[in-house]
Parts: sequence; structure tokens; C-alpha cells
Amino acid sequence: MSKASGLGQTTLSVDDASGTPTVIKNDVTNWQMSTPRGVQDITGVDKSANERLLLLADCSVTLNGVFNASVSHLVFRTVPSTSVNRTVTQTVNGVTLAPEILFSDYQLTRSDSGELTWSAPGSLADGTVPTWA
Repeated sequence: MSKASGLGQTTLSVDDASGTPTVIKNDVTNWQMSTPRGVQDITGVDKSANERLLLLADCSVTLNGVFNASVSHLVFRTVPSTSVNRTVTQTVNGVTLAPEILFSDYQLTRSDSGELTWSAPGSLADGTVPTWA
């Protein structure tokens, strides 16, 4: 695979509260997905450099977009009233990551210039290691 930009090569869908995937890529203006690992410092006093062990895997997602009452809003409007895992499927240049995510907020912002935007942060829900396929 060659190097690529993030232009035009991304698909993005999020399950609604009933588990139905909805393509929201047209409403999303930017996103961030992180797959960190915990790290434990195990350096003994006899060392001159750090020693570490990798611990649990995690995943977090923040999606940001433009308010669309007939697409993305239908997906996220139930975040405050439901506690369901939602599959976030993201494909970039042919590789896919599809973790189960718990969204913890659905933030709407109306700026002083009139834009109506949203942000939806979420975290890994089910203990399955996020793996790119």
C-alpha cells in the first residue's frame, strides 16, 4: 500500500441505538480515533534506562460534524437516554477498524456566527482489543 491522504478515501458509519449502521461520513467534518495501550514502569533501581510492560488496550473516538436532522442527529440523539454499545466502522484507504464504542456525550454548539455543529466522544465498550483489518 502506498502513502495516501485522508481525502476521499474514508468511509464512516455508526450504529444507531437499535444497532442499525448509518453512514454519516457526509456530516462528519473531522474525527479522531486513538488506540492507546497502558504502560507499567517496571524499572529497577539497578537500571540506567526505563523498563516497561504493555498493559490493556483501549480505544477512543471523537467525531465532529455539521448538524443534520435527518442523518447524524438520528444516530446520536439517543446518546443521553440510552446505554448501548455502538459499532463505529471506519475504513481508510482499504483498512478497517470497527470497535464497539460507548458514546458518553452528544454536544451541540451554535457559534456566534451561526454554525450548528456537534461533537460525539466515545470510549471502548466491550473489552475487545481494537484491531485494524
